[in-house]
Amino acid sequence: MKKPNSRKRENVSKSIIFSLVFLVLGFILSYSYSLSQSNDGGDNFAANSQFEKEVKFREELIEQQERNKTLREEMQSKQDVLQEFESEFSSGQENYSEIAAEAEKLRRYVGLMPVEGEGLKIILEDGEYGAQTVNPNDYIVHESHVFQVIHEMYISGAEAVAVNGQRIHSNSTIVCTGPVIEVDGVKYPAPFTIEAIGKPEVLAASMELPGGVLDQLVNDNIVVTMDEGLDITMPALLSES
Repeated sequence: MKKPNSRKRENVSKSIIFSLVFLVLGFILSYSYSLSQSNDGGDNFAANSQFEKEVKFREELIEQQERNKTLREEMQSKQDVLQEFESEFSSGQENYSEIAAEAEKLRRYVGLMPVEGEGLKIILEDGEYGAQTVNPNDYIVHESHVFQVIHEMYISGAEAVAVNGQRIHSNSTIVCTGPVIEVDGVKYPAPFTIEAIGKPEVLAASMELPGGVLDQLVNDNIVVTMDEGLDITMPALLSES
C-alpha cells in the first residue's frame, strides 16, 4: 500500500505533464493559425496588387486613346488647312496665269516684244494714169488709205501691224509727203506693204465686206493685192530705238 504523500506527488507530476502538453499543443495551434492568416494576407496582397496594376494599365490605355483621338483631330484640322491652302494656291496660279497672259498680250499690242504668227499681207500701189490726167493725186496712195487698212486690221482683231516692216503703235504718225509716206519720221516710197498678225480668214473677210475698205480703195484707183495665211515676224519697237 502506497503512502498518501507518494500518491499526491504522482498526481502533481501528471498535472504538470498535462499542462505542458496542452501548452505545447496550444502554441502549435496558435502558430498554425497565424501562419494560415499570413498566407491568406499574402494572397490577398498579391491579388490586390494585380488588380491595381490592371486598373492602372486600363487608365493609361484610356488616356492614350484620348491622346490619339486628339492627335487625329489635330491632323484632320491640319489637312483641312492644307487643302484650303492648296486650293487657294491653285486659284492664285490660275489668276497669275491669266494676268501673265493678259500682260503678254498687252506687251505684244504696244510693241514691247517681237511677235510672229499667221496673218495677212496687203500691198497698196499707185494706180496707172496718163499724162492727160487732170490730177495725178487721184491715183496715188495717201496716208488716209494706209490708215483705212490699219484701222480695219485692228478692228478685225489684229495683234500687231507693220508698214513696210516698221511696227505701228498707238502713237504712230503717218504723213503723206508727195509720192512718199512718212511713218514715225521714216520715209517710204510706194508700194506700201501693210502686214497684220491675226486670223487670216477673219482679216481678209473684213477687207472684202461689200462697200468696205477694199471697195473704197479700188474706187480711189488704188491697186490692192492681198495675200493671206502667211507666217509673219515683226520686231519689237525697242529694238529700233
